[in-house]
Amino acid sequence: MEVRVEDISTLTKKITVTLPEDVVQPKLDEAYEKLRKDIKIKGFRKGKVPRTIIVKTYKPQVEAEVGEKLVQDTYFDAIEKEGVDPVVHPEISSVKYNDDGTFTYVANVDTKPRFELGGYKGIEVEKAPVIVTEEEIEAELKAMQKNMAVLQTVDDRVIAEGDVVVIDFQGFHKGNPIKQVKNEDYSVDVGAGRMGREFEEKLVGMHKDEEGSHTVNFPEKHPNPLLAGKEVEFRIKVKDIKERVLAELDDDFAKDVNKSFNTLEELKNSIRERCLRDKEHAAEGAFTDKIMEKILEGHEFEVPHRLVAFEIDQMIKQTEQTLMKSGISLEVAGLNREDLAKQHVEMATKRVRGDFILKKIAEVEGIKVNDEDLERGFKRIGDQYNMTVDKVKEFFQSRDDLLPFMNELLNEKILHFLRDEAVVVAPAEPLAQEA
Repeated sequence: MEVRVEDISTLTKKITVTLPEDVVQPKLDEAYEKLRKDIKIKGFRKGKVPRTIIVKTYKPQVEAEVGEKLVQDTYFDAIEKEGVDPVVHPEISSVKYNDDGTFTYVANVDTKPRFELGGYKGIEVEKAPVIVTEEEIEAELKAMQKNMAVLQTVDDRVIAEGDVVVIDFQGFHKGNPIKQVKNEDYSVDVGAGRMGREFEEKLVGMHKDEEGSHTVNFPEKHPNPLLAGKEVEFRIKVKDIKERVLAELDDDFAKDVNKSFNTLEELKNSIRERCLRDKEHAAEGAFTDKIMEKILEGHEFEVPHRLVAFEIDQMIKQTEQTLMKSGISLEVAGLNREDLAKQHVEMATKRVRGDFILKKIAEVEGIKVNDEDLERGFKRIGDQYNMTVDKVKEFFQSRDDLLPFMNELLNEKILHFLRDEAVVVAPAEPLAQEA
């Protein structure tokens, strides 16, 4: 086997592999012989078809299959021989059977960036203390009270904030109906903001059975891409108006929320504990993000373009999945892959660079995923989806499934190490405003 390595760029190498005839020909002979035993061609007995006829009919198929096998069998030996350390599957091209009986292919390989590991211990990061106020607990209680309220139809008044109304609506943009912005018997919680504050405010004051037309200007950053940045006319018909009948916030209310609570105070304590857990989880995530931002600021190096492209593709797929939950495609939402790819380049590059930094820290600090880490990871998934650990393990039988999970666990372990090594500082006091 002859291997030639050329540098295409700092991180990409072109590896040309040439296999000798004495390796290639036996593989072709084996493939043609197997085919000869299996195929049926009119005029010939099974197993007696001449090689020339088989070659004439099946040459492209045989050479493609044998070529793929030759690449699979020799690629890893070739990169090991040359000491090349790839970070992603190669891009195989220029596959060719030569006149002298040899076989050649080219593998474009992205390699690990080489960089000096900068500071990552003792990083000073702001972290505010986590507290849950009585006002927050009262707000949670009121939200529960609202959600558990009995809905009662009213016919003797107009819509007010806090009502739940049933409407039919159709959205129009520049006079044309928007197919996806249409619904019948749609419930709107007026004042909750789920349909947008401006849309809901325009319902206030309307009567049951009243029809109206309201124009709403949606901001450029509206979460629904179908509406973002557009002036939309909504033609609406009010079909029902319901008001909430709120229960008293007392011990009986607490028991209605959950039979395990005997008093309102017990419910409040449960809310306090849950809010504290949620806030601590969010604060931990923000703390980790700040650590990584500071580490990234001290590390500037080129990363493999194909890894960035893969990361961008994953981000676009996530956007597609989010839209699909609403029955919307990228095209319907007015989005295209090229624009999304450009928007995601910076974030994708940061993620890839961050992953290389984390792995180098793991290498220096000797951080590895062990059996205990795996068991904890399996148990966490089991708890999340109400499954036994053995059942979870069934989903990680193959190496291709297990490696991404192990990578996730390794990154979690490295980030835990970085949090322990960071120096927590109190947030700076805001400057007083001059009178």
